[in-house]
Amino acid sequence: MQSRALVNRDAVSADWARRGYSCELWVDPPEKVWSDFVHEKDLLLLLIEGSIQVELADRTVQLQVGDELDIPAHTRFTIRHAGGQPASWLHGYRPGA
Repeated sequence: MQSRALVNRDAVSADWARRGYSCELWVDPPEKVWSDFVHEKDLLLLLIEGSIQVELADRTVQLQVGDELDIPAHTRFTIRHAGGQPASWLHGYRPGA
Protein backbone atom coordinates (compact mmCIF):
# COMPACT_ATOMS: atom_id res chain seq x y z
CA MET A 1 0.00 0.00 0.00
CA GLN A 2 1.32 3.45 -0.91
CA SER A 3 1.36 6.19 1.70
CA ARG A 4 -0.27 9.61 1.59
CA ALA A 5 2.94 10.96 3.13
CA LEU A 6 4.45 11.01 -0.36
CA VAL A 7 2.38 14.11 -1.19
CA ASN A 8 2.39 17.24 0.96
CA ARG A 9 -1.18 18.49 0.70
CA ASP A 10 -0.34 21.95 2.11
CA ALA A 11 2.44 22.44 -0.45
CA VAL A 12 0.17 21.29 -3.28
CA SER A 13 -2.60 23.60 -2.11
CA ALA A 14 -0.22 26.58 -2.00
CA ASP A 15 1.17 25.75 -5.45
CA TRP A 16 -2.28 25.34 -6.96
CA ALA A 17 -3.48 28.61 -5.37
CA ARG A 18 -0.58 30.41 -7.08
CA ARG A 19 -1.72 28.78 -10.33
CA GLY A 20 -5.33 29.88 -9.74
CA TYR A 21 -6.84 26.55 -8.62
CA SER A 22 -8.78 25.43 -5.56
CA CYS A 23 -7.64 22.25 -3.76
CA GLU A 24 -9.97 19.66 -2.21
CA LEU A 25 -9.56 16.06 -1.08
CA TRP A 26 -11.65 13.26 -2.63
CA VAL A 27 -11.69 9.62 -1.44
CA ASP A 28 -13.47 6.74 -3.17
CA PRO A 29 -13.82 3.04 -2.37
CA PRO A 30 -12.17 0.40 -4.55
CA GLU A 31 -13.88 -0.37 -7.86
CA LYS A 32 -15.60 3.06 -8.08
CA VAL A 33 -16.10 4.44 -11.59
CA TRP A 34 -17.03 8.02 -12.46
CA SER A 35 -18.28 7.87 -16.06
CA ASP A 36 -18.55 10.56 -18.71
CA PHE A 37 -17.98 13.70 -16.66
CA VAL A 38 -17.65 17.14 -18.24
CA HIS A 39 -16.83 20.22 -16.17
CA GLU A 40 -17.27 23.85 -17.14
CA LYS A 41 -13.91 24.76 -15.59
CA ASP A 42 -10.33 23.51 -15.94
CA LEU A 43 -9.66 20.67 -13.50
CA LEU A 44 -6.43 19.44 -11.87
CA LEU A 45 -6.09 16.00 -10.30
CA LEU A 46 -3.22 14.75 -8.15
CA LEU A 47 -3.29 11.19 -6.87
CA ILE A 48 -2.21 10.79 -3.23
CA GLU A 49 -3.19 7.16 -2.56
CA GLY A 50 -4.13 4.14 -4.65
CA SER A 51 -4.20 3.98 -8.41
CA ILE A 52 -6.67 5.41 -10.93
CA GLN A 53 -7.04 5.42 -14.68
CA VAL A 54 -8.42 8.51 -16.43
CA GLU A 55 -9.95 7.99 -19.86
CA LEU A 56 -10.00 11.03 -22.13
CA ALA A 57 -11.14 11.21 -25.77
CA ASP A 58 -7.59 11.02 -27.12
CA ARG A 59 -5.75 8.98 -24.48
CA THR A 60 -5.91 6.94 -21.30
CA VAL A 61 -3.68 7.95 -18.40
CA GLN A 62 -2.74 5.63 -15.52
CA LEU A 63 -2.04 7.83 -12.48
CA GLN A 64 0.30 6.72 -9.72
CA VAL A 65 0.82 8.49 -6.38
CA GLY A 66 2.24 11.97 -7.00
CA ASP A 67 1.04 12.18 -10.63
CA GLU A 68 -0.81 15.35 -11.63
CA LEU A 69 -3.22 15.57 -14.57
CA ASP A 70 -4.73 18.70 -16.12
CA ILE A 71 -8.17 18.22 -17.67
CA PRO A 72 -9.27 21.24 -19.72
CA ALA A 73 -12.80 22.62 -19.38
CA HIS A 74 -15.45 20.89 -21.53
CA THR A 75 -13.39 17.67 -21.82
CA ARG A 76 -15.34 14.44 -21.33
CA PHE A 77 -13.54 11.99 -19.02
CA THR A 78 -14.04 8.82 -16.98
CA ILE A 79 -12.14 7.87 -13.82
CA ARG A 80 -11.70 4.17 -13.00
CA HIS A 81 -10.07 2.79 -9.89
CA ALA A 82 -7.23 0.47 -10.84
CA GLY A 83 -6.62 -1.34 -7.58
CA GLY A 84 -8.15 -3.09 -4.61
CA GLN A 85 -7.68 -0.23 -2.14
CA PRO A 86 -9.39 3.14 -1.76
CA ALA A 87 -8.15 5.91 -4.02
CA SER A 88 -7.58 9.41 -2.69
CA TRP A 89 -6.78 12.41 -4.79
CA LEU A 90 -6.69 16.17 -4.67
CA HIS A 91 -8.80 17.99 -7.20
CA GLY A 92 -9.07 21.66 -7.98
CA TYR A 93 -10.93 23.96 -10.32
CA ARG A 94 -9.80 27.25 -11.78
CA PRO A 95 -12.55 29.83 -11.17
CA GLY A 96 -13.56 31.76 -14.24
CA ALA A 97 -11.75 29.39 -16.57
